[in-house]
Amino acid sequence: MKRIPTAVFLAMAIVLAFTVSGFCEEGVTDTEIHIGQWGPQTGPAAPWGAVARGTDAYFKMINENGGIHGRQLILHYFDDAYNPAKTKAGVKQLQEQTGMFAWVSGVGTAPGLAVKDYLMEQKIPWIGPSTGSRHWVEPPQKYLFNVYPLYLGDAQVLVDYAVNQMGKKKIAIIYQNDDYGKQGLEGAEYQLGKLDMKLVEAVPVAVADTDMKPHIMKLKNSDADAVLLFVTPGTVARLIGTGKAMQFEPQWLSTTTCGDFPLMMAITKGLYEGVISASFGMGAVKGNIGEVQGIMAPELDLMKKYKTEAYEKYAAEDERWGYTFCAGIGLAEPLVEALRRCGRDLTREKLVSELEGLENFKGIMGDITYQPFDPENPICRIGQQEIYLQQCTADGRSKILTDWQKTVYIPKNE
Repeated sequence: MKRIPTAVFLAMAIVLAFTVSGFCEEGVTDTEIHIGQWGPQTGPAAPWGAVARGTDAYFKMINENGGIHGRQLILHYFDDAYNPAKTKAGVKQLQEQTGMFAWVSGVGTAPGLAVKDYLMEQKIPWIGPSTGSRHWVEPPQKYLFNVYPLYLGDAQVLVDYAVNQMGKKKIAIIYQNDDYGKQGLEGAEYQLGKLDMKLVEAVPVAVADTDMKPHIMKLKNSDADAVLLFVTPGTVARLIGTGKAMQFEPQWLSTTTCGDFPLMMAITKGLYEGVISASFGMGAVKGNIGEVQGIMAPELDLMKKYKTEAYEKYAAEDERWGYTFCAGIGLAEPLVEALRRCGRDLTREKLVSELEGLENFKGIMGDITYQPFDPENPICRIGQQEIYLQQCTADGRSKILTDWQKTVYIPKNE
């Protein structure tokens, strides 16, 4: 036999050792699984930063209980300040210098779009973007699994409720002038078209805008009796405050992004009372319409578990237990469930396969279902398609207005 060169022998030995020990996949070692996440800890969307902190506490809870098949979940999250350029730089740095097995959540449509193509080209799984953008399912991507109900659906349910349950005749919308806001606009126009109605006003607003007087004047001049809000929490606070000062107080209706009532009551100084918002979970269960409750529905034992074992043990002292913090848990639950189903032999392809097998998975959000990848079928990656409506009470609690409502996927350009 010919002698095998020493360098070749060593290389073969290293490959064999990694294969046997089961940690040759990027971001996976014999004892750890590395997951990446971004989230605005500063900047105009900083109130949404609790999403990443919620995921972090959730992972620490899992680790305390033995991790996933003996491996610890290591979350690497960074502050992108809701700035797509910072998102892109941070994701590339973590991926190329540390090596992430997968990515989870990540706040914002524009920040997500800045890194979507990069992650998909690298075949890196991204689960549960913290934004309800149609871009996550159009076209569907093999390695991208949406969890958050689409903003298109928020607008559908809000419009239908305003018209058919509240008797509102003049619907307007103020929307962030980006993909997030424009999809709210699209959903509202779609639903009003089904009702043979049109928006009386549609007002775009930039993230950096601080003077809301011109926007409120347009809405006031339209005589709108209901206004949909598809903007950031800070903008909502300025809009409602300016509206009150200008004696314009329609029925405000908000997307899921502003469904954290205690937070919204704090930043609006109590003016959020009476606002109706869509919600993707963590409060309503079947049949509790009309109940007034906090974030923890009595029947949701998981919420109790997360509060005592994740939040109370691992959140910072000044962290608030609330809707946004818990969203960071709910958006990561499908990833954790799929990792458990993978067993010890963990690869990205196996993770994708196990995610595709989730059917009516129920954590603290609505039911989540995926299907085998089909590039012609956006539904295969849409995840959750149900929401419910809630109304903010004087003490910042939630009055449940509807049961879970199935939303309609609207194909692009329909």
